[in-house]
Amino acid sequence: MRVPRIRRSALTATAACLTLATAGALALPTAAAAAGTADGPLLSYVVNTRANHGQTQKAEREVRAAGGTVVASYERIGVVIAHSADPGFAAKLRKSKTVDSVGASRTAGIQAGGAEGTVQEAEVPATAPADGSEPLWANQWDMRQIGVDRAHGTTLGDRSVVVGVLDSGIDATHEDLAANVDPELSASCLSGSPDTSWKSWQPTTSSHGTHVAGTIAAAKNGKGVEGIAPGVRLAAVKVVDDGGFIYPEYAICGFVWAAEHHFKVTNNSYYVDPWMFNCAGDPDQAAVSEAVRRAVDYSRRNGVLNVAAAGNENIDLAHKAVDVSSPDDTDPATRPIDDSCLDLPAELPGVVAVSAIGVKGDKSYYSSYGLNKVTVAAPGGDSRYQVPDTPDGRGAVLSTIPGNKYGYSSGTSMASPHAAGVAALLASTHPWAGPEQLRALLVEQADPHACPSGVFDPGGTGLYKATCEGTEDDNGFYGAGVVSAAKAADRWRN
Repeated sequence: MRVPRIRRSALTATAACLTLATAGALALPTAAAAAGTADGPLLSYVVNTRANHGQTQKAEREVRAAGGTVVASYERIGVVIAHSADPGFAAKLRKSKTVDSVGASRTAGIQAGGAEGTVQEAEVPATAPADGSEPLWANQWDMRQIGVDRAHGTTLGDRSVVVGVLDSGIDATHEDLAANVDPELSASCLSGSPDTSWKSWQPTTSSHGTHVAGTIAAAKNGKGVEGIAPGVRLAAVKVVDDGGFIYPEYAICGFVWAAEHHFKVTNNSYYVDPWMFNCAGDPDQAAVSEAVRRAVDYSRRNGVLNVAAAGNENIDLAHKAVDVSSPDDTDPATRPIDDSCLDLPAELPGVVAVSAIGVKGDKSYYSSYGLNKVTVAAPGGDSRYQVPDTPDGRGAVLSTIPGNKYGYSSGTSMASPHAAGVAALLASTHPWAGPEQLRALLVEQADPHACPSGVFDPGGTGLYKATCEGTEDDNGFYGAGVVSAAKAADRWRN
């Protein structure tokens, strides 16, 4: 059985100490009957054409003529999502003058996924501290690190700002999230087309999206934890299936949904499966890159700033050489890669790519990096080499998990929502700012962090060596620096 995982997810899904809740691991069910044919497995495809009504309709007709089924059609960006069990489907469409490019969005047949394994929970004190802080605030080293307590003296964020959490769903009944999740703006994209029913966008096998949501906007209500921008609204956009995959059609649907529902910020703590890097020299991967790029560009043109995790593989994104984990939905194999191979969405134009730091302010041992690839850094946790002096003594990030519970996780998945939360504060105090202006403000308020001298070798084991390139103001480990909620608020006040 494949170990299910959310891309860019917590490197350790450990939470605080005392209670252990275990969800039984489930074997992957066989593919649906429709997926099994004499020709081949049922696959999903992106079909790119010119972005207008007439050309998109032509592409839809050609999909059907080639034996495919149209699942969704996004004429605003000229992308059609199609299914076919014909191994020759893409080759047929590539002969068409209507179609710019076409590519399979997965290598495994369409099927259901598995379940997440275990999660440890934090014990919540029976009463709030006498100083009026949240009951678990003492363990939120990450919030103090970027000055959230100081920022909240100026602003909690504005209800007009919507942050889309493109993830595994949000538990909208959670005591720390219910007031901030907007059901009218939430949807599931797991079919490649939005489903707005309540059940569709609730979490099923994963706590990941609920954890991310708490970092951004957990309420300041005397319960559990507090988020960076508790005054803003959250929208749950479910793009992670029960197997932990974020296939291209899910992400495309999510970015288009964000664009057309006027989100100000999205958080994307994942990479698009099944390829860790989509390479221009492969026709399937090139088509996927083009389709996702169009969706991201469309969201940006409609006022959305997209924030994404840089990755948990300790890879120098500026000097790529090999990929050993793709495709992750069938049989991964080692392959050479180069600069044409992109981590989606983190390496797309206009996206804020976020690396992770621990409590000491150093790059987390697992965090990917790269000069001119990382925009900013933020707390993501490092339970191995950077342990805080807190009651729980956990180097991971504490946040909300389903069922009115709280848990710890580490990863650039956790760093990205810190940057998204600070961007939400900036959007609240700069309502005129578009995505380019918000990105510039986020970069401007970051605290510069110089490269370490020599080779970075956390723990001295040699397992996580990394070399930082660049200046104090712009380098591969920290980009422009570590995000600062305090400076973001002070900039508005002054």
